[in-house]
Amino acid sequence: MPRKPAALCTLAAALALAGCGSMGNPRLPAPAPAPSPQATASAMLAGYLEVLQKVVSGPAAEQAEIIASAQHDFDIAPTPSHQLKLALILATPGHPATDLPRSQTLLRQLMANPEVLLPAERSLAFLTLSQIDDHLTLEAENRRLQQDAARADRERTANANHRLQAEQDENARLRKELDEARAKLAAIANIERSLNERKPGTTPHP
Repeated sequence: MPRKPAALCTLAAALALAGCGSMGNPRLPAPAPAPSPQATASAMLAGYLEVLQKVVSGPAAEQAEIIASAQHDFDIAPTPSHQLKLALILATPGHPATDLPRSQTLLRQLMANPEVLLPAERSLAFLTLSQIDDHLTLEAENRRLQQDAARADRERTANANHRLQAEQDENARLRKELDEARAKLAAIANIERSLNERKPGTTPHP
């Protein structure tokens, strides 16, 4: 039986190895699966939350750096993601740069065109905007109630002062009338005394 050429043996060996590889060689690492949309969304949200956590609990210098970086990124490239990141930072309490009205404006701009955001970003933007709207509505209602209470206090004080002034004026009028009545009585008494003194045979009172 004739021997096979060496080249064919080498090719056969390569094909065999390739075939084994296609069947799955436990010694070779399996290719990494593509990340699922859920995993991508989770990683994205985790990234936002990590930034916000640092803004809330980090040192003052780190807070300032994160805020300045977010503002710079938005100024240089106002992409939806940069705008959302800045809005989330401004909506987070516990740091000097908290600015709910501005965050509300940025989020409303994004929600006016929600297709520019990924689904997870849209959900985060919607929830944050809802919370801001509720918070600012409550703040406005509290201010209105405080203003109404202050106005009611001013009106009560003004009414009380008005009544007090009216009473003081009435007391002054009554005192004046009383003084005038006393003066008239004194004058009448003096006239009677004078008449009595002029009557013959009348002994004047001491």
